[in-house]
This record gives sequence, C-alpha cells and structure tokens, in this order.
Amino acid sequence: MARGIDVGTMNIVSSRQEGDETVFVGQRNSFVEIEYSDMAKRMLSRSDVLHIRKGDEVYVVGDDALTFANVFNQETRRPMKRGILSNDEQSAIPMIKLIIEQVVGEPEHDGERVFFSTPADPIDSEVSTLYHRKTLESFLQDQGFDPEPINEGMAVIYSELADSNFTGLGISFGAGMTNVCLAYYAVPVMTFSIARGGDWIDEQAARATGTSVDKVTAVKEDEFRLDFTTDAGGVEGALSIYYDNLLDYVIENIRAELDEEDVEEGLDVPVVVTGGTSSPPGFEELFEERLSEGGLPFDVSTVRRAEEPLYSVARGALVASRTEEESDPEDSPSADTDEDTDIEAEADGGRVLEEE
Repeated sequence: MARGIDVGTMNIVSSRQEGDETVFVGQRNSFVEIEYSDMAKRMLSRSDVLHIRKGDEVYVVGDDALTFANVFNQETRRPMKRGILSNDEQSAIPMIKLIIEQVVGEPEHDGERVFFSTPADPIDSEVSTLYHRKTLESFLQDQGFDPEPINEGMAVIYSELADSNFTGLGISFGAGMTNVCLAYYAVPVMTFSIARGGDWIDEQAARATGTSVDKVTAVKEDEFRLDFTTDAGGVEGALSIYYDNLLDYVIENIRAELDEEDVEEGLDVPVVVTGGTSSPPGFEELFEERLSEGGLPFDVSTVRRAEEPLYSVARGALVASRTEEESDPEDSPSADTDEDTDIEAEADGGRVLEEE
C-alpha cells in the first residue's frame, strides 16, 4: 500500500487507499505546554488527548492544543513556521515527529512507498527548504517507509486536474506559504512559492485589531465569510482586507514568473485553488475576479476551488505514490502485475476521515 502526506504548517494529513475509498487521517500541527499536576495527570489519563510529558511539563499536541490554549489562556506553539520547520522553536523536531507518527501510522511492509509534500523555495525570501525536506525524509525512513518529496503545487495538479489531462494552474493557499504550479500534461512548466499564507493574514489582522492570533484564527475557521459586508474595525473586517491584499500579491508574483518563463500566449488554462486558507465562503469568487484583472498572458478557462481543500494535497501525493509503486510492481508485494494503473483513476474515489 502506498501513502501520501501533506505536511502543512497548520495541519498534517495522511492519505491511503482502502478499496474504493481514500482514507485521510489528520492532526493540527501545533502544541501547547501546560504544567504537570495531579489534576492534569488524571484529566489526560482519562482522555484520548495526544500529549508528551517531559519532567514537570506536559505538551498537548495536535487538535487538542488549541482547546487547551484557550482554556489556559495561552498561545499555541508551532513546529513549523512559514511552511518549513521553525528554527525559533526548540521543541519543533520531537513535536512534529510525534504528529507524523500518529497521522501516518506504521508501514504495512518495509519500504512502503510514501510521497510527502514539500514547498518550493520562496521567490520573495532567502529561505531554503532543503533542511526541512531532508529532515522529514529522515523521519519517514526511520519509520520504515521509502519516502519521496513532491512539490505541493504539483500535488494539487495530480489531485484536481485529471479531467484536463493534468494541465492547468494549481495553487495551494497554505498557512505558511502559497505554492503555485503551472503544468502541461503533468509536466511542471513553472513552480514557485511565496512566503505568505494564512498565518500572515492572521498575524496582520491580529496586529491591526489588538486581538490574539489564536482568536483571529478561530474566527476565520468558524464563522468568517469573505464578502466585504462586515463593518470595518473588527476582526472580520481586518481579515477581509488582508485576504484581498494576499490575492493581489499572489497574482502579481504569478504574472512576474510567467514573464520570466516566457509562457506562450493564447492558452486556455483551468485554475484550481486549494489549501485551508482558501476555505472561507467567497474566496473562489474573489480570486476569479482578481485573476480577470491580473493581466496574465493566457486566458483562464475556469476557476474553481477543490471540494475538500484540506485534503487536496494529501490526495495528490497519494496519486503520485500509487502511480509510481504500481508502475514498478517488484517494489510492492500487493501490486497487480497484470494491469497498468491509470493516474486518472487514482484521482477519483470517495473519502473517509479518521480522527486521531
């Protein structure tokens, strides 16, 4: 069995195929530190809360971290920042390793194939993704997998553009970065990232309104609509302003990179957007409007958001992983040697979500 993993700044999601269904397992990529006490011990021992104890401190990890942060009036901490492992967080390595182990599970056989998402080097920052990519690869190798990185934007193409022969513009609006890929028949023509995403929006809105970042994130995930009907001055008004600014910034950089690549004019290109930052209602319509005003050197035939933005990259990584594994049946004891796998068929199927 092959697997795919979306290693995102906000969420880590794994994917695997079970019959006709694609099964996803996810955890929030965050943690919070609380003081160890008898009460904490009793509370955690009676629950399924994912946690680590180190001396007199307890680290609550994953989905429960945000709940505990709100209860104890703390900010959550992140193993990743701006799309890669955080060099400001001393506990980043053990925390993200624990989350990955919980989300991915054990391989069914030694050397099971797994593709994991990795961002492209950002064009607006000197940050390198090499250390991040090699560290994740080492984690997965230690678990018994045979890991392979896949560009996050290319994973979107595999997941969402099978009906256009894997040709089009795929954009993953993540928490730490925004990844962009233009592909032609599954061959990447242009890939890049920018060092802005959902976290940048949250931080700017929090600073503008004097609200904690976690509170802003909670508003954005629970009730925010990108329709510009909210009165200015509140959190939702600030979110709308910075969403608008991010989209303009993304399109500006797409246009600049297309000029560098000298992409042929006159093409009709489908565009698909995904990622947790693209989730608010109204995002798709606003992005289509901004694209039409963006002066791109090709025509945009359609603009749509993935039906399941949080799972799109993980699904695309699984498509790549299954296709490679089944094209070389000697690497997989369960592969069918009598049939070739059609990559389009791998992009279809349902979803079952397992919550850890």
